Formats: sequence, structure tokens, C-alpha cells
Amino acid sequence: MIVVTTNNGMATPKSKMHPRGLRAGVMGFALTALLSLTGCTGSVQVGPSAIANLTPDGTVNMEQVQVAYIGSAGGGSGTLYYHGSLYPFAIGGLGVGGIGASTISAEGEVYKLNNLADFPGAYGQGRYGFAIGDKSAGDLWMQNGAGVIMHLKAKRTGLMLSLGGDAVVISMQ
Repeated sequence: MIVVTTNNGMATPKSKMHPRGLRAGVMGFALTALLSLTGCTGSVQVGPSAIANLTPDGTVNMEQVQVAYIGSAGGGSGTLYYHGSLYPFAIGGLGVGGIGASTISAEGEVYKLNNLADFPGAYGQGRYGFAIGDKSAGDLWMQNGAGVIMHLKAKRTGLMLSLGGDAVVISMQ
């Protein structure tokens, strides 16, 4: 919307941003930042076809708390089981999409992990799911810049509707 005011008889245009335009701009910036953080390109492929005919290289268990209202934030910890050893790690992230608050307990397989040094870093995460009390369902697919893919089954507790993407950073402890 453009508002015109007069100043000493002169018309001066002023820009006034509509709240929806501001929200769309912030969401666009957040999505661009997420894609930049995770190094996502057109060649990133996550889902059943990305792991078809592959054997898992390891498994993970993780616990995370997530809060969302259009944007989301979460943090937690987990354990990677790789080549007969246990490796604890921390998780932190920001995202777009969802509403509510929940705790997430997830476990699943790790694919394309050629060495431990490839595991930590920024992951792009696609998620969907819901939680109402102790009833939940959900799937998480995550991939980092080194090509490591995680497919996790999540159990949520709380009140949450989740559909969107996140940038998740994993660091070894």
C-alpha cells in the first residue's frame, strides 16, 4: 500500500508494508536461510528411492523437544550406533511449518555413512506428523552435505501438527 502525505504543499510517497507482506518476506528469508545452511541443491534426494537397495551403516536414537507456531525450534540429544560403538551427539535446529509443542523420541537407520567424520553437521529435514497426548505418528528424513541420510520413525508426546522443513545441526559430544 502507498500512502501519500503532504509536506509544505509537496506530495511525498511513503511505503507502508502490510503485515501479510512482512510475514511472507520473513518466511521467504527463513526458507532461503534453511536451504543455504543445509547446502541443499537440486541433486538432494531424500526418501525411499534414495535408500533403495542400500544396507544401513548404523542406527540412531534421539530425544528432542520441539515448539512451533509457523516457525519451529527444537533441541535435544541422541546416540549413533556405528561399527559396534556408541557415539553421543547433540541436536539443535530451526524450521518452518507446524503449530504446537511436543517431545519427540525417534529411532531409525543411517545410510551412506562412510566414516564417522561425515555424521556431524547441518542436515536438511523433511517432516510430517501429529501428536495429541500420547498418540502420534510421523516420519523424518534427514540428509547432510556429505550425503549421509537418516530415516527415522518418530513418536511424539504433546499437542502438535507438523508439516514442513528444518535445518538441524548435529554435533558430536
